[in-house]
Amino acid sequence: MSEQRVAARYAKSLLDLAQEQGTLDTVQQDMELFGKTLEGSRDLRLALRNPIVQHDKKLNILRRLFEGKVSDLTMKFFTIITQKNRETALEFIASEFQTQFNVLRNIQTADVTTATPLTPELREQVQRLVQEQTGGGTVELREHVDASLIGGIVLRLGDRQIDDSVRTRLNRLRTTFKQNPYQAQL
Repeated sequence: MSEQRVAARYAKSLLDLAQEQGTLDTVQQDMELFGKTLEGSRDLRLALRNPIVQHDKKLNILRRLFEGKVSDLTMKFFTIITQKNRETALEFIASEFQTQFNVLRNIQTADVTTATPLTPELREQVQRLVQEQTGGGTVELREHVDASLIGGIVLRLGDRQIDDSVRTRLNRLRTTFKQNPYQAQL
């Protein structure tokens, strides 16, 4: 079974259990912390993926890193995952949990890339635009700054992308000039 499929099932199970126990927000914060920790630690990712490292040692690593920082439910979840020899799926489970949590709470996540940091007014406009495109709900913006855009905005929402940057407009203009549809008259 693929890691994504396994991750989706485990994430759904954790989501349902946390919801049933009334600790959904706590577990969501735990999984967010775990995801950020994995993102920032190449060594942890490699240790969890390494088939030579024994499962009890992987669990010991997770306990040392996260015990006291995450809820009991999350620690028990880590224990079950390592007992089932699914540590390699943990990073996928963390991201899949966030995705399923956002769907459950009707939270839309959008990546916004601009040449300069967003002003509060522009941030509000982008949030309204995303709400109009998605039909409502809460909007969570992940802001990125890329000076090579020169100006304008690139908005990525799920699998859709709106690229209204100066860089893209200049590239289109360059392509149009390269095609040169006009012929010089003799």
